[in-house]
Amino acid sequence: MDEAALRALLDDLAAGRVGADDVVARLRRLPFADLGFARVDHHRALRQGMAEAVYGPGKTPDQCVAIVAELLRAEATSPVVLTRADDAQVDAVLAAHPDGRLSGGRPATVVWRAAPERPGRVLVVTAGTSDLPVADECAAVLHAHGLRPERLADVGVAGIHRLLAAADEVTAADAVVAVAGMEGALASVLGGLTAAPVVAVPTSTGYGAGLEGVTALLSMLASCASGMTVVGIDNGFGAACAVVRLLNAADRLAPSIDPANSRR
Repeated sequence: MDEAALRALLDDLAAGRVGADDVVARLRRLPFADLGFARVDHHRALRQGMAEAVYGPGKTPDQCVAIVAELLRAEATSPVVLTRADDAQVDAVLAAHPDGRLSGGRPATVVWRAAPERPGRVLVVTAGTSDLPVADECAAVLHAHGLRPERLADVGVAGIHRLLAAADEVTAADAVVAVAGMEGALASVLGGLTAAPVVAVPTSTGYGAGLEGVTALLSMLASCASGMTVVGIDNGFGAACAVVRLLNAADRLAPSIDPANSRR
């Protein structure tokens, strides 16, 4: 249950449309639902502004179906997201819940009940085409939460003129996600070009000394571009969540900003 659903339930109680016993019964399931093999966190959207997502690896197709069903059963408007799903999991969940939206590629991201479009210009930038699967996961999760990310692909530092040709797009964004493997230098370049928050995603793309993403991760953490956020290797989902949290916080702060003071 998210904040909107909780407020609607309390409004119904105040208006006499539901009884107190019914409200108590619904709230009893609010913290979590015990499925035996999983405890589905229905309280997360209230705490964090984002509902629990379902991580596919390690779960059977039937377990994915059951968890998705429980999240969809909740009286909420929050999106339901299944990440890193394999073919068997995708087939099972879409057979049981056919209104899911499947992203391209494998492992796949499947989204139900995507949020309505909201303001916020997000740019997802990749160093090379090998980084696209991670960027796809990030874009799918952003879309689930109402954002419509723009994409800028294959603009790594080996041909930096490709990125500089799109400098206006970079500086116009409210948030930038930098997806890069090899030595991960793209994130530092983007961090030096824009005032917007930059979330860096190291990928496992690269040759031997890339150490399956460790080199890019350490490079991003050691960046001289101040204030950059770095998530784990290949973690497009985590990057999207970081952007959503940043923009949610900005939305909460916006009404408290005095326009007169902001011009000083």
